[in-house]
Amino acid sequence: MSFLEKRLQSVYQNAPIIPYHSKTKFILMSDCHRGQGNAADNFLQNQNVFYGALEYYYQNGFIYIELGDGDELWENRKIKPIIDIHSDAFWMLSNFYRENRLYMLYGNHDIVKKYSYTCKNYKSYYCESERKTINLFPDIQITEGIILENVENKERIFLVHGHQGDILNDTLWPVARFLVRYIWRSLELIGFLDPTGGGKSYRKKEKIEKKLSFYADKNEQIVIAGHTHRPFFSKPKEGLYFNDGSCVHPRCITGIEIENNEISLVKWAICTRIDRSLYVGREILEGPVCISDYYGKG
Repeated sequence: MSFLEKRLQSVYQNAPIIPYHSKTKFILMSDCHRGQGNAADNFLQNQNVFYGALEYYYQNGFIYIELGDGDELWENRKIKPIIDIHSDAFWMLSNFYRENRLYMLYGNHDIVKKYSYTCKNYKSYYCESERKTINLFPDIQITEGIILENVENKERIFLVHGHQGDILNDTLWPVARFLVRYIWRSLELIGFLDPTGGGKSYRKKEKIEKKLSFYADKNEQIVIAGHTHRPFFSKPKEGLYFNDGSCVHPRCITGIEIENNEISLVKWAICTRIDRSLYVGREILEGPVCISDYYGKG
């Protein structure tokens, strides 16, 4: 068994199980990399699209699950300035939380969320407009993996960020964080690529995807990950690996929806009406496909 398989098996065995039924609706997003509003904040360009998407999912009864790297905590030391800058997005996420419709995983770039001293900063934030402290996610448990289990047919979906098994991003993450924070962040400005980022090199993406796909097929288990920033949607009988993409693409954000026990890959972007006014629009890129079809029950 490879190191990746051992790591994923460990995550799977310790992952909390979220029961759901055919009427449950999920939206899975990852790799927002919310920053401090400066030139290095890759989320800044899509913050309005993200907010519009969240508003749609909140109004339509979806459960929001973030598959890691929600906040950029390699480049940035503290999460409080990130919350202050993107308070609108966090306010919307807090609405999901109050209704028990919010779950979060940690990835490599926000791996410090597994420690209690970091999570305490998620408890509240100061709202400038109301001039008071407002609860955010006071008792949230941020985990490394989640299992979705259909109570009707016991089919399972394994959710994980996808950095597991990568020595630099997993085992040696303090070293990778040091490189990003003090070296590569500056070098990227003059054209060098950060070797620690799963969303950077196409060869690195393909290597990660092949490993995750192999694990999913070997264990006959749907696996949905992030990390590579590249959306991936398998067809029934061709594979069991999916990727929700990211929220830092220059022109859009992507995510995976589960509704009516069907899975879809969706894109959100700024669109133009015939009168040239702008709006945040949703487009289905792949699906919907019945989840049971992947388990040979469709």
